[in-house]
Parts: sequence; structure tokens; C-alpha cells
Amino acid sequence: MNKVMNKSGNKISEEIRKRIQAGNRCYYVHEKLLSSKLLNYNSKIQIYKTIIRLTVTCGSETWMLTTSDENQLKIFERKILRKIYGPTQNPDGTWRIKTNDELRQRMKQEDIIKLIKSQRLIWVAHVMRMENTRSTRKITEWKPYKTRPVGRLRLRWMDQVGEDLRRMKITG
Repeated sequence: MNKVMNKSGNKISEEIRKRIQAGNRCYYVHEKLLSSKLLNYNSKIQIYKTIIRLTVTCGSETWMLTTSDENQLKIFERKILRKIYGPTQNPDGTWRIKTNDELRQRMKQEDIIKLIKSQRLIWVAHVMRMENTRSTRKITEWKPYKTRPVGRLRLRWMDQVGEDLRRMKITG
């Protein structure tokens, strides 16, 4: 069996795991900068969005995300945001970590999953504008004639793109 494949045969989950590891390495390279008192939160978030999150989402336009993959990406993002924003002091003087809702409010609903889905829609629009003779367009529109083996994902990439468009109420 190929080293890249995990038990379920999902190569994308393995790729996402590697991208998260790369994001962690990227965070630790910039840890002093992100924990510095000299930078304000907006600057730190800009560093996160332009360096760390970009490292994690590189190539995400073609990912077929499962719920487990989405959860892993959200966990990674919340971990980094908690390190950037730090703990919150309660009125009684005790300290606690920020809740997921507090982090979501601070990020103004700009989470990593929404970024990946928007990149996927931009990519599919780019592919649909390509000429029919281009190999990328041919592969995207290709329909296999055989049934898929047991254990494969139920949805294909284009199915997820279609679901994203339905959720956004975009028709065309």
C-alpha cells in the first residue's frame, strides 16, 4: 500500500494533516512576533492570515473535505487564535481561555473553512472559463464509467462545489 494513504485510503486527509503540521511549524517560527506586546491584535491577525493560514490552505481548492477534516482545520485555527489573543481575565480575577464563540466574534466569521470554500468556488469558475480542450477542464468534467470501490467518499469534488453553491443560494 502507498505510504501516502491512511487506513481509509483518503489521500486528502493525509495532505491536510501535513499542511496543519506545516502551519504549526510556521507558527513556531513566528512565535516571538505573535506573542510580542509591541504588535497590536490586528497586526498579529494579519500575520496569521497572510503567512500561517496561507501555508495551511495552499492547494486547498482541490480538497474534498470530510467533516473530520473540517474539524481538524477548525481546531488548528482556534489553537493559533487562542495563542494570539491570550487568556481573558474574569471579573473575579481568575483567568480563562477564550471560548469558540469569542474567537468567532473576533474573527468576524472569517474562518478557515469559509476561506477554503471560497477558494474552491474561485477555482471552479476559473476551470469553467477554460476551453473544452484543456486537460484540467476535461478531468473536472470527466465521469467514470465504473462504480467506485467500497469505502470511497459519497460525494465528489464537483458535488461539494454544487452543495456550496446551493448553500449560498447561487444558481446558474
